[in-house]
Amino acid sequence: MLNESVQVCEVGCGACCIAPSITSPIPGMPNGKPAGVRCINLTVNNHCSLFGSNERPEICNNFKPDVEICSKGALNALSQLTFLEKITIVK
Repeated sequence: MLNESVQVCEVGCGACCIAPSITSPIPGMPNGKPAGVRCINLTVNNHCSLFGSNERPEICNNFKPDVEICSKGALNALSQLTFLEKITIVK
């Protein structure tokens, strides 16, 4: 789904650690993470404290920055990812 044309994410954004829900266990969040909730592993500077660690969930490792989402600032990224989360919720 996400385009790999952006090599790195915007430093200090954190949108991908807030907007989406994660149903698999995360260190410090054994029941996963609800949509719109900050991951417990997101630092005050919006950096993943698990980045590069073997404890980082596969879902997080597989999430890649996308030029359409990540190139227009953190608030735009959070808004777009929140929208995508809402339209993909299985009811």
